[in-house]
Amino acid sequence: MKMNKIKLFFSGISLLPPLFGFACLSAQSAHRPPAVPLVANDPYFSIWSMSDRLTDGPTKHWSETPQPMTGLIRIDGKTMRWMGVRPRQYFAMPELDAMKQESLTVTPLHTRYVFSAAGIRLHVTFFTPLFPKDLDVMSRPVTYLSWSAESTDSKTHKVDLLLDVGPEIAINDTQQPVTWGRTRVKDLTLLNVGSRDQAILHQSGDRIRIDWGYFHLGVPANVASSTALAWSSMATFATQGVLPDSDDQTMPKPADWRVHPVHLAVQLPLGDVGSSPVERHVLLAYTDNGSIEYLGRRLRGYWQRNGMSEAEMLQRAEQEYPSLEERGVQLDKEIIAEATQSGGEDYAYLISLAFRQTIAAHKLVADVDGQPMFFSKENDSNGCIDTVDVTYPSSPFFLFFNPQLLHAQLEPMLRYAALPRWRFPFAPHDLGTFPLANGQVYGGGEETEDNQMPVEESGNLLILVAALGRAEHNWDFARHYMPQLKTWAEYLEKNGLDPANQLSTDDFSGHLARNSNLSIKAIEALGAFAEIADATGDASAAKHFRETAKGMAAQWQTMARSGNHYTLAFGAQDTWSQKYNLAWDEVLGLHLFPRSVIDDEWKLYATQMKPYGLPLDNRKTITKLDWQLWTATLTKDPAQFHDLVHRLVLWSDQSTSRVPLTDYYDTVSGQQIHFQARSVVGGLTMKMLSDAGTLRAH
Repeated sequence: MKMNKIKLFFSGISLLPPLFGFACLSAQSAHRPPAVPLVANDPYFSIWSMSDRLTDGPTKHWSETPQPMTGLIRIDGKTMRWMGVRPRQYFAMPELDAMKQESLTVTPLHTRYVFSAAGIRLHVTFFTPLFPKDLDVMSRPVTYLSWSAESTDSKTHKVDLLLDVGPEIAINDTQQPVTWGRTRVKDLTLLNVGSRDQAILHQSGDRIRIDWGYFHLGVPANVASSTALAWSSMATFATQGVLPDSDDQTMPKPADWRVHPVHLAVQLPLGDVGSSPVERHVLLAYTDNGSIEYLGRRLRGYWQRNGMSEAEMLQRAEQEYPSLEERGVQLDKEIIAEATQSGGEDYAYLISLAFRQTIAAHKLVADVDGQPMFFSKENDSNGCIDTVDVTYPSSPFFLFFNPQLLHAQLEPMLRYAALPRWRFPFAPHDLGTFPLANGQVYGGGEETEDNQMPVEESGNLLILVAALGRAEHNWDFARHYMPQLKTWAEYLEKNGLDPANQLSTDDFSGHLARNSNLSIKAIEALGAFAEIADATGDASAAKHFRETAKGMAAQWQTMARSGNHYTLAFGAQDTWSQKYNLAWDEVLGLHLFPRSVIDDEWKLYATQMKPYGLPLDNRKTITKLDWQLWTATLTKDPAQFHDLVHRLVLWSDQSTSRVPLTDYYDTVSGQQIHFQARSVVGGLTMKMLSDAGTLRAH
């Protein structure tokens, strides 16, 4: 988990809308997410509200760059805002009040707001159908925005809605010129905007936005609407209740507001709204025509693997909206029920916050043979693609919801590691910088062993391949890459018990020699490899590495013991650290360490709690969100689990760092240290995975 640089409760927010009716959640106290997912499709199409209310600030890309979507409502001739900040003075329009935000609900697939003003209640819902077991739908770059309006005062009111989208959504820098236009497919009118240059896959990096492909605002053709491609849509709507009667044709034009760039706008007349709800929806979509470059060849979105056109995809997305919404509501219910049963109300809330973020930090593409490849991006870290020690912490999410997605992350990495160009006896760290997966860039790259993570990444991949084999009940993947896996196991046998001075996944803490938690990873990985060898027919290797792992685990207990607990590093008495890697001992049923090790560790952890969680180790009060849930999963005392998880919820509610869920923060101040919008929050699912028991040896 790399980085190149360091950089009050809000009432009225509930976890679940009334339709879910879970009695155990009805008393859930109000929550205030640090940031709210609106559009959550992939690392480039990712738009958030980073304020208490949707009208308190502009909508932003996860990197905190504004990508403004503004929403207005006109009730009986009076115009107000339901999304976005008060428009700038250059819009030549009056200042507009905000509707009152009554509530905000975040579930795994939906974000629901309720507003009220002037006798009207307005429900606003953002829905991204990220169904882990339906890759065709999950890979579509589409989020649905829907409204439902009703009268609250027994009167009828004339209501019109406006959605306005700025061109910043399709470029990286506002000085880049854009072009725009409108098209029709069978069921939709599409307003489109994109950069003039369309340099597909021309750049890589961390906190950057896409500047190729096109954003589409899809308006259903079967309802009354008006659309415009113009600078002045909001002003005209606010003052006259209509949109401009002609589109701006002066293109290309920079997205800079000072030159009056084009905006995409749709007006939806709801007519006379009474007590019966009036509903509308639109599609927000982004098609890129080139998503990932892998080892020199360009790959497109998974939904395109059979030649489906953009028009066909958008038309199908519109036609399937009612059924997808029904499926989405049902999946929300199921996930929240499972999470609540596993870890309680607080835990279910954290899972809801993490769900879309976990998937949207990846891009799902198809290889040349149509097979899925799922590439992660190290958001707000260094932008690496398919980083092994990002796949590792997020893996419980995919092992629980659909192991095929973990397979799709491991395949490109293992294929690369098997090439002659990877010359080292340990595993790679990454495949490049997103979206260019052309070879490792971290540390010494492919050239030297400088700043590599040999024990870390080798251990990660052995554990994950074993977990995948268990989850899929199929060991063909492991069998295919057995030469690489055995080489890494042999490396860990020689170098894993007492690791030399090197980086681990917690490399933000710097190099550390004799890291006891890293040693646990090596031991668990050798136990995992023994399972791989056994399942693939190499009984001799299975016996050897199982005995080796057990012997190393016994040595570890002596080497790491310090009084009543175990040290951060061998020989460093009076130190401690979270031993989160022990989670696999239980999840995979390896049982290399006695239960007393975990019990002794938790006796210490209970004395080290801070207001917002458990520090990573004794050196500082910093922590990692994902590792805390792995550590919490280790305890057999429900009170200890719920205490730690509740501290994490308090932190989420109270932190002043208003960014998509960070995984690296201070347990005393609650402030973000670094990292945001990363897939590693999928590690929160470790408790559900452990409770399911599906990966344990039988």
